[in-house]
Amino acid sequence: MLTIDPKRALLLVIDFQARLMPAIHDGEAAIRNAAKLIEIARLLNVPHLVTEQNPTRLGSTVEALPVEGDVVAKFSFDVCREAGFVERIPADAHVIVTGCEAHVCVLQTVLGLLAASRKVFVARDAIGSRKPEDKEAAIRRMARHGAEIVTTEMVAFEWLETAEHPRFRQAMALIK
Repeated sequence: MLTIDPKRALLLVIDFQARLMPAIHDGEAAIRNAAKLIEIARLLNVPHLVTEQNPTRLGSTVEALPVEGDVVAKFSFDVCREAGFVERIPADAHVIVTGCEAHVCVLQTVLGLLAASRKVFVARDAIGSRKPEDKEAAIRRMARHGAEIVTTEMVAFEWLETAEHPRFRQAMALIK
């Protein structure tokens, strides 16, 4: 299957932290798109996980992102290196990745998920780095290693599958 299967989807939100975000190029856009994905995931019952890199130094997730439930505190740039994390991701999952920084924690986590044989989709408009060239290099590298590069709207429409979805209008209101 070439599209995201909403029944196997899992949204992974990586390190949108208070002390990090002011330095991120177009960080507000990445946050807005990640927030849309979280809200649409909730609407469509797609599970999501949130990570925070060294939260005592970088702070918690920005208030603009509606975080609920378990937040995975990590010290490895690749969250897959944290004990028990990969086991939380079903083997047949379609993992949609958002986060910062694209060329560090997002890249290393995506490579870790690919090495663990997970299908990965990177929402390019919901990731960020301090420098645009780092983000673009990371996107190229992730794609070269097998990650699908998508956008927030692509994810939303693939989760919906049809305009006849009972939550279509609600999801469209969140996208706009």
